[in-house]
Amino acid sequence: MKAMTINRIVDLREDNRPLQGTEMPAPNPVQDELLIRVTACGVCHTELDEIEGRTPPPQLPMIPGHQVVGQVVDFGPEAKRFKTGNRVGVAWIFSACGTCALCRSGQENLCADFKATGRDAHGGYAEYMTVPERFAYAIPDIFSDFEAAPLLCAGAIGYRSLHLAGLTNGQRLGLTGFGASGHLMMKLAAHLYPDTKVYVFARSQPEREFAKDLGATWAGNTVESAPHKLDAVIDTTPAWQPVVEALRSLAPGGRLVINAIRKERADQEYLLKLDYPAHMWLEKEIKSVANVTRRDVTTFLSLAAKMGIKPEFQVYPLAEANQALVELKTRKIQGAKVLSCKP
Repeated sequence: MKAMTINRIVDLREDNRPLQGTEMPAPNPVQDELLIRVTACGVCHTELDEIEGRTPPPQLPMIPGHQVVGQVVDFGPEAKRFKTGNRVGVAWIFSACGTCALCRSGQENLCADFKATGRDAHGGYAEYMTVPERFAYAIPDIFSDFEAAPLLCAGAIGYRSLHLAGLTNGQRLGLTGFGASGHLMMKLAAHLYPDTKVYVFARSQPEREFAKDLGATWAGNTVESAPHKLDAVIDTTPAWQPVVEALRSLAPGGRLVINAIRKERADQEYLLKLDYPAHMWLEKEIKSVANVTRRDVTTFLSLAAKMGIKPEFQVYPLAEANQALVELKTRKIQGAKVLSCKP
């Protein structure tokens, strides 16, 4: 099968072809695993974190990709849920132990044995992959493969972020960064909180215009001040400056939710500008998002299908995965980026 692999840790500013195209045998499903013929795989900033060493794979080479859609073509002897030909998706959560106190309480995203698709196990930048069947999801018919792929991470983690924000209808919501997850959160918030106004902070003018086209009440640069204090802000950027600026924008008692698996160090010195009275006082809160649970994925897929929430996206051939990643790194974004992995 054809695959794009991470073979070494590299800075994309120094190497704009971090993935290597390769031919390798298709995997064989064992026990309760499904073998999936991949048709589409979303491109996520977390792949940049893997490639650049902020959350590196424990072993190399590794096939990245954790927003996977495809068809079941085979399965292990213990797999019972799906049949050959069923369309399924795979998300960031590849497996968890299922027996620890966190897993039993529904917090499998915090499990010490949490394994991530495309980091701890081969992912979807390939023509085939395997996954334990309990970590695969039926894809609603309303979505095409390319529409479904971003929902599995950008959508699911956005849903979890909105839940953690503790927003109520009519409160003001801020979004910092407006890529795949940000634009899906705006669409979801419009359905869940119809009286809530959304304020978007983004570095690039195209992102700000995109946000306005999708219904943002206001869109400005990261360092600008919104016309009102905000009850919650969700940060989807890889940088620290938006975090500090978001704290300044919060109303008393407001909550900042940081939706990022890692932060880059390029502007880490910006944290030195934290000023307790301006940024933290008056019972403001900071909450991080860690991974997703299966419940997040299934709930969001159901909501998105019911509400008709579909992503804006751009499609790239599997062989052009490096181009998609470089564009993501340089913030050439409008919606989501998706690889076409069909043979």
